[in-house]
Amino acid sequence: MSTETLQNARRQIEICNACRYCEGYCSVFPAITRQTAFADGDITQLANLCHNCRGCYYACQYTEPHEFAINLPQILAEVRTDSWKEFAWPRGFARAYDRHGVAIAGLLILCVMALIFLAGSLQNVGSGAGFYAYMSHVVMVAIFAPAFVLPLFTAGISIRRYWTHVGGGRIALKDLRKALQDVATMRDLSGGQEQGCNFEDEDRFSNARRVAHQFVLWGFLLCFAATSSGTLLHYVFDLHAPYGFFSLPKLLGVPGGLMLSAGTAWMIRLKLSADGALADARVRGGDMAFVVLLFAVSTSGLLLYAATGTALVPLLLTFHLATVLTLFLTLPYSKFVHGFYRLAAMIKNAKAAK
Repeated sequence: MSTETLQNARRQIEICNACRYCEGYCSVFPAITRQTAFADGDITQLANLCHNCRGCYYACQYTEPHEFAINLPQILAEVRTDSWKEFAWPRGFARAYDRHGVAIAGLLILCVMALIFLAGSLQNVGSGAGFYAYMSHVVMVAIFAPAFVLPLFTAGISIRRYWTHVGGGRIALKDLRKALQDVATMRDLSGGQEQGCNFEDEDRFSNARRVAHQFVLWGFLLCFAATSSGTLLHYVFDLHAPYGFFSLPKLLGVPGGLMLSAGTAWMIRLKLSADGALADARVRGGDMAFVVLLFAVSTSGLLLYAATGTALVPLLLTFHLATVLTLFLTLPYSKFVHGFYRLAAMIKNAKAAK
């Protein structure tokens, strides 16, 4: 991580610790007031605890043109993204994805689509029902199992490096429970106040970002549960796809896809309208690529379901599988990994708050 960035973050955090005007805001400020000195690991922890709600910036009397030039949301965003790249494995691809995220995601989708078409041409299509008429179950598993497991393995290495850097130590069950509760309610996206945060407009409190994130989180979890239930039905109960509408994969997947599409579209709009000077401009491409990719995954899945039995299925199936594969292949290097870091930071904060 950049020494200059860490020093600037330390300077601003020490000023905030002396001022304490924002003590009632999000979890970052109570965490700041528990210390008088801040090591590099402490700053990294605070940066990953920050949810960029921006209320502190608009309330601060020391922002520019004051000589202190406080911009805590921006400097913590820079430290946060630097930490993701520093702990990523391997590091080189992570930095490239930040600069060219949309282009890399698009290229990966095209390459994966070509791979899927090739795999389909080499097998005996038409021998299965539903999607298996275009690609066999064996081929799907052979392609997607490694693409799911390996990124989780590399992300695990990254989080372990982070946990060691911030001095996380042993995890108590009650700390994990408290962190998961805060994640489920998106408490820190309220800016520490129930009326919401100032992400969209400095003069207006809004819970829009909090609700949009909840749509994305719960939509993603429902889609994941739908896939998991289909796996159980296939391997445990010997019930093979395609499944009817009143089956677990469909009852979980359709609402999940609708929530994920709506939430990501909402987040794209919020990101485009928000003040870019309070975020890390270096990673705007990678940040937007992640949300657009999530939108493409959910929307293509819904379109694929709607097109069942039509000539559009082969193309939509290929595109949907390509977006899913790209999403997981880029997991350790895109903003997808921020959820793991935020959870780790919130567990660490729960330990320190006792």
